[in-house]
Amino acid sequence: MQIPGFDYQRVPATDDVSLNVAVGGSGDPIVLLHGFPQTHLMWRHVAADLAGDHTVICPDLRGYGDSDKPADTGRTYAKRTMAADVVAVARALGFSRFALAGHDRGALVAIRAGLDHPEAVTRLASLDVLPTLDMWDVLRGVTASVAFHLYLMAQPPGLPETMIAAAPDAFFGHFLDLWTRDPAAIPPDVRAEYLRASREAVPSIVADYRASATVDIADDEESRADGATLRIPVTVLQQDWGAALGYDATALWRPWAPDLAHVTVTCGHFMAEEAPTEVIKHLRSMLA
Repeated sequence: MQIPGFDYQRVPATDDVSLNVAVGGSGDPIVLLHGFPQTHLMWRHVAADLAGDHTVICPDLRGYGDSDKPADTGRTYAKRTMAADVVAVARALGFSRFALAGHDRGALVAIRAGLDHPEAVTRLASLDVLPTLDMWDVLRGVTASVAFHLYLMAQPPGLPETMIAAAPDAFFGHFLDLWTRDPAAIPPDVRAEYLRASREAVPSIVADYRASATVDIADDEESRADGATLRIPVTVLQQDWGAALGYDATALWRPWAPDLAHVTVTCGHFMAEEAPTEVIKHLRSMLA
């Protein structure tokens, strides 16, 4: 499936990894990064609107969708590595500076891009995720059961891949169902595409999550120790997890993002599909 009106191309991110990228519109660039268990298609409503006056770049992250899925060698799916992909792809398309928005896993990549490449990222939006260190800190006790997949995919290579590959549609479909308040937001053809893409990417998806329990933590701890912050305007759109998990989301975000706009959005996790009008409004406010 494709976003109507967008052009598709394979863009090199490194010498041996290329990403599947949809590009539409013209004007100042914004890169949109998808989450789990999705592809760039999750941005179809938002991308179509923003393309009216921006160049909109929607890649499949490495390891997802129709992008390359290299074997993991330890840092292959580190957010630092995936963030470098994004910067390289934007430059290959002619943009040395761009706005960046990410959802879920894509937001973690966006955060790392903002920390590592302040010369490239002009402003940043994060949809429904916490920075990696804070995410692990707030998950405790029985409430951590909502994130069982984080612990499963953090295990050493072998068991997680075998278990998930045994029933991939049941596994990935569980999250599409559980995290969606409005099932109509993900129609059958889009759901089928997400499941198809995820079935073909089990090892790389697991490697992405495993990185967030290993090398991503080390990178974030280093950034925190160095006092690194996102020195750009940051917009965070988030469900009200804090009430359920017992934390103040704005307080957790503030040390990372001094120039912060934190907004609570009432919808399911897949907000770009369930509440595209609200997401568009806040992204346009950020871009303005």
